[in-house]
Amino acid sequence: MLVACWAVKGGVGTTVVSVAAALGAADVARPTLLVDLAGDVPACLGIAEPQGPGVAEWLAAGTAPPDALARLEVSVAAGLSVLHRGAGPLDARRASVLLQVLASSGRPIVVDAGRIDDAPVARRFAAEADRSLLVTRACVLALRRAAVAPVRPSGVVLVREPGRALSVRDVEATVGAPVVADVAVDPAMARAVDAGLALTRLPRQLSLALGAVAA
Repeated sequence: MLVACWAVKGGVGTTVVSVAAALGAADVARPTLLVDLAGDVPACLGIAEPQGPGVAEWLAAGTAPPDALARLEVSVAAGLSVLHRGAGPLDARRASVLLQVLASSGRPIVVDAGRIDDAPVARRFAAEADRSLLVTRACVLALRRAAVAPVRPSGVVLVREPGRALSVRDVEATVGAPVVADVAVDPAMARAVDAGLALTRLPRQLSLALGAVAA
């Protein structure tokens, strides 16, 4: 199962959702791979920025064998590995090969695709993943962009903030996909991320709920 988490607007929580989903999947269906296409996963987890090549270098190599991708993974917790973004642009010419190699691993794979505008590789993952999850807030501006996005998600992770007038039904009607997870903004979650402690201090209930969507 390859799950791509993506957004049409920055700051909605795509990386946190991806990390929580991967942690939850690893808890119930080890081993799990978290693929970082946006570049923020190490900071969110509170781990050192991985050294050496990552996805960007593998894509740019052109002739790199598929099995070389697995050697770029970094184990960060029991049952959870990270494939980091690397440096430089993500060359879209081998995006289909990357998708095939990852999908053939037989593991739950969660991809933090980030924003898909002006990001062809991220957009490809969002379009072709087994489960394509739009991460959004119940914000009119975000939903306007989602309604005209070039990718239709298979589900929506709604990050709910207090005071928003739009309902789950409004979100589903605008996006054209069901809300598969309704996540309330939690101060404890924000503190864990800001402190770089998401690996150990994300609320367990959140990880399990999102892990069930990804596993």
